[in-house]
Amino acid sequence: MSDIDNDDRAILIELQRDATLSLERIAQRVNLAKTTVWNRIQKLVQNGTILRQAAILDPRKVGLRETFFVSIRTGQHESDWLERFKAVIEDMPEITEAHRLAGTLDYLLKVQVASTEEFDRFYKDLVARIPIHDVSSSLSMERMKHSLELPL
Repeated sequence: MSDIDNDDRAILIELQRDATLSLERIAQRVNLAKTTVWNRIQKLVQNGTILRQAAILDPRKVGLRETFFVSIRTGQHESDWLERFKAVIEDMPEITEAHRLAGTLDYLLKVQVASTEEFDRFYKDLVARIPIHDVSSSLSMERMKHSLELPL
C-alpha cells in the first residue's frame, strides 16, 4: 500500500463501493479531474492493485442457499500433494474461497451449494479426489457480515 497516496485511496474506496460509477461521478466524489481519475485507475490496474472488476451476486437468488465451511487437516505437506490439492480445489466451482492456514488446521474452504444433499455429493467428490487426514464441515446458519471492501 505504500505506493498509493490519499487520492488513490479515495478512488479505490469509491470503486469498492460501486465499480459501475462513471469516471465523472468518481471525479466529483474525490474532487479530482476526470482525466486524472482515469489515469490513476489505469495505473492501479497496471500495477496490480485493482485485480479485476466483477458483478457481486446474491448467492440465494441464484440458487446457492447453503454455505459450508470445510476445515481440513492433512498429514501430507509435500509439494506434489499441494499441487494436486490446488488443482482439485481449482476444479471444484463450489469452492468460492480457499485458505492455507497457520495453526492446528491446514486449510479452510468456503463452499456454496444449493442444498445439504448437494454438499454431500461435493464432500464425497472431494475426499475421493485427494487423500485428506481429517475433514470437518460447518453449515453457516446466518451470514452476519459480508464485505468485499478492504479497510483503506
